[in-house]
Amino acid sequence: MTQRSSVAITHAYVVPVTGDPIEDGTVVIEDGVITAVGRGVEIPDGIETIDAAGRWLLPGFVEGHGHIGISEQGEGWAGEDTNEMTDPDGAALRAIDAVNIEDEGFRDALAGGVTTAVIKPGSGNPIGGQTVAIKTWGGRTIDEQVVSDSVSVKSALGENPKRVYGDQKKTPSTRLGVATIIRKAFVEAQNYAAKRAAAEEKGEPFDRDLGKETLARVLAGELAWDQHTHRADDIVTAIRLSEEFGYRLVVNHGTEGHLLADVLAEKDIPVIYGPMFVSRSKVEVRNRANRNIAAMAAAGVRVAITTDHPVIPINFLVHQASFAVRDGLPRDTALAAITTNPASFLGLDDRVGAIVPGLDGDVVLWSGDPLDTDHRAERVFITGTEVYAWDGEADAGRGAGSTRERATRFGI
Repeated sequence: MTQRSSVAITHAYVVPVTGDPIEDGTVVIEDGVITAVGRGVEIPDGIETIDAAGRWLLPGFVEGHGHIGISEQGEGWAGEDTNEMTDPDGAALRAIDAVNIEDEGFRDALAGGVTTAVIKPGSGNPIGGQTVAIKTWGGRTIDEQVVSDSVSVKSALGENPKRVYGDQKKTPSTRLGVATIIRKAFVEAQNYAAKRAAAEEKGEPFDRDLGKETLARVLAGELAWDQHTHRADDIVTAIRLSEEFGYRLVVNHGTEGHLLADVLAEKDIPVIYGPMFVSRSKVEVRNRANRNIAAMAAAGVRVAITTDHPVIPINFLVHQASFAVRDGLPRDTALAAITTNPASFLGLDDRVGAIVPGLDGDVVLWSGDPLDTDHRAERVFITGTEVYAWDGEADAGRGAGSTRERATRFGI
């Protein structure tokens, strides 16, 4: 299982995100959980103590939308498991079944201070499958790294499913068809849930359907609906469908969300925005601009930032936040957009996203302000265990990061 350790980090500039920074602060982690945060904190006997010497200590970042481990780096088709593009309704699919925790992207995540990632099936299908939130390091198997396997279901509107199934000369080949696939699936799930309830009440046997079981959980509010959507008209369709069936909508990408910022704010629909360091590669992202997220936040929309790894390498998550600040996003909002906000949107905030007692001891010691590109993550801890360290003297003085590999930790 994921190793849970105890450590105290002292004399740090602690940025809890949920409150004001703490000068000369101390954070105590016991058995993998944060137990104390503040100045003059008493350190229990026998706990390893690390002197931060004024460096910045932040919670591990949370990537709210990515494909790390299912779209493996440098593996080509052999490591590409993002999309099962043979059936437009992939509600029965689960990302956890395809994640390779040895993907090099997980090491990149640690170098960028990312300690939790929500891994999602891709956007080739109107309904892509169930997502999973995991630590970016720690276990011998993925099951030992899971933060939650009850997070959300990925869905897609717009160009991607149109192109995939249009090329196959089958439905859906239009936006009409994409919305219809989703609508029909939810009607069938409603009928399924009603028949299941009736069978349970009568004590009769009932044939289970994996896809309908998943969508019934969305209808019951147990899983969020992660809606891939870029264009404003597709965002409107996403809202229409969510209100028709009453599920909890999270807009993913939201390239033109700024055009509907007042609507999104009024309906309290959060947006996981990005990726931001990309070209205008298709029609629906032609209005891409870093300032769009600032406009949404100014209107009161709750926002997060995504790399959509491997579209943008996951270690650049914090740099996207830096550029968003440059283009008008308040810096406190930018930090929340890669910590507390994605954790909150996806029901993970009881475990990760901030430095407060009771949360997992996932913290990162930075050489300085992480929104300043001159600084880097120097030491990364997951549940109190140091899993990454930067050595500035390594590689003939050029510096290098080192990951605590599983072979070492588990004696493999």
